[in-house]
Amino acid sequence: MSSSRLAAAYDPEHFRRLGHQLVDQLADHLARTLRREGPVLPWAPPATNVERFPADFPEEPSGDLTALLSRVIEGSHHLHHPRYVGHQVSAPVPLSALCDFASSLLNNGMAVYEMGPVSTAMEHNVLRWMAGVLGMPEGARGVLTSGGSAGNLTALLAARQAKAGFDAWNGGATAGPPLTVLVPESTHYSVSRATKVMGWGAEGVTPVPVDARYRLRPEALEEVLAAAKRAGRRPIAVVASAGSTATGAFDPLEAVADFCEKHGLWFHVDGAHGASTALSPTYRHRVKGIERADSVVWDAHKLMMMPALITAVLFREGNRSFEAFAQEASYLFTGQDTRPWSDVALRTLECTKEMMALKLYASLSVLGTKLFADSVTSTFDLSRRFAERLQAAGDFELAVPPDCNIVCFRHTPQGVPASELDALQVRLRESLVTSGDFYLVQTTLGGRVWLRTTIINPLTTDGDLDALLEALRRAA
Repeated sequence: MSSSRLAAAYDPEHFRRLGHQLVDQLADHLARTLRREGPVLPWAPPATNVERFPADFPEEPSGDLTALLSRVIEGSHHLHHPRYVGHQVSAPVPLSALCDFASSLLNNGMAVYEMGPVSTAMEHNVLRWMAGVLGMPEGARGVLTSGGSAGNLTALLAARQAKAGFDAWNGGATAGPPLTVLVPESTHYSVSRATKVMGWGAEGVTPVPVDARYRLRPEALEEVLAAAKRAGRRPIAVVASAGSTATGAFDPLEAVADFCEKHGLWFHVDGAHGASTALSPTYRHRVKGIERADSVVWDAHKLMMMPALITAVLFREGNRSFEAFAQEASYLFTGQDTRPWSDVALRTLECTKEMMALKLYASLSVLGTKLFADSVTSTFDLSRRFAERLQAAGDFELAVPPDCNIVCFRHTPQGVPASELDALQVRLRESLVTSGDFYLVQTTLGGRVWLRTTIINPLTTDGDLDALLEALRRAA
């Protein structure tokens, strides 16, 4: 390797210049999007972007990072635009992005403490704080992992170790009776995916009926449990949602906790979206009972305005966090029987893991916790006002009153037959998304197509949502 090329690639002053240029580019982009300039999504079909970013890499340095990143910024989805009301992905606070910058350069993997001493300590204390926000006992602990899907798998692996009654880790899924977990019909697909990963098959999840607001019906649990047992399955857990993906529904957590306590079942709460509700004094009653859960998944990259991915898996009994991935890896771990909390890879799906805690810890330390509590409250308030306007309008239909910041509705202009309304919603969404005016998604509820908004950008206003309704009317 040429020593001059290597020296140039690691040159601190060159890095300094590029860093200043990049921050200027991103700050200009942020300013434009906050002024609502340009599209939310500069729509282009996949083949077009493949052509725009070809794999014709030069052999020698090109020096065109600024030009390349300009094209990246211009062509990317602009989540900071206040008219982004799509998926449950946040518009990160800029401070957190700077921490990502530092994390990537420092590159302290966290398999063992000595590889990531600062980030390990930050993770430990961030998780203690999060458990305290939920009202869990002092001994609660957990881990940070890469997303809610990995989080749900981690929690259910721990549930299996605690409740299966046999050594499924070493003996496999056939070492005992077939297992299942009881889940609401509205649960996220990652729960079913996790049980299939564990080898439980399609019946690894047993659905529990939901009510008209898509919340788990606790009175149905007894019969569902009995039916699972009659089918030869051993139920080990109940999964409840705190902010379901489709509608943002909150299951009755206290009633589920009572049921699990009565039958000796593991109680897991998928709070990937809605656990942040505990931060809001106005809305924390929505998660009453979450403190009784054996495990909780909480995504900071949703309502806590963090970049993806930062998912907390919290265990009411802290030592349970070791049980999901109890195995030997002698080249990394010594004295595993002592189970040091500081060697994080003992308890996570990842071995090398980025410094996830840095951006959350720094944001809480520098910006203060009230910013995050206020953001949850204001986005929930805005969503409730939006739902009220939809109900008052004669040409829109609200699916259900929102429990949080997810609002599902459909446009029902006069003269359009009911048989054509589903197709109309699809066309309306396509029109708005491809034009770049707004970004929203769609879902199917009760066999009908609905438009779905997640009001997750804290800079979205009532005026933006009024403009959304007018844009839908024009498109219709």
